[in-house]
Amino acid sequence: MKIISTSPLYEGWLNLRMVRLRTDDGIEVDRHVVEMRRAVAVLPYDPERRLAITVSMPRTPVMLAGLPDMMEAIAGISEDDPADCTRREAMEEAGVRLSELVHLGQIWSIPSVVTEKIDYFLAPYAARDRVAAGGGLIEEQENISVHELSLDALWTMMARKEIADGKLAILLMALRLRRPDLFSVPVD
Repeated sequence: MKIISTSPLYEGWLNLRMVRLRTDDGIEVDRHVVEMRRAVAVLPYDPERRLAITVSMPRTPVMLAGLPDMMEAIAGISEDDPADCTRREAMEEAGVRLSELVHLGQIWSIPSVVTEKIDYFLAPYAARDRVAAGGGLIEEQENISVHELSLDALWTMMARKEIADGKLAILLMALRLRRPDLFSVPVD
């Protein structure tokens, strides 16, 4: 396929474009593309106490679906170095100071429609690293609730299909794969 043209349909916090493609056999097709910036996601975990920090907040699409707030990984839009952004988001959202970050890779969130790529991190922390309340920036009206849960409880939620945030699911599975010693709940 070859891109013939692109035209903006909406420009703002995200951009919506119509892209016209020509297939190898000459057929022209239109595709919508949502342009979004790079993002980060992190799962801070305390290997000593076998805990992890997650957040929840009102999400309009979830509300429109008639569902309650969901447990999520700490995440944010990256305007700078992904590691710096990850540390800043962890402090803003959860009040946790992170030093060591383990970069798991970068994953496209929805490559069929969205340009967003997310850098995923695992980050060990200790009780002394919980230095603020978190909750997000007041000017962003995020209304974030911070949760510090046992890794076994999170894994049980995962097994019961109670974790709906893809970022959290990816990070929790990666942690379980890399550090199975932190979990006592068997894999089903």
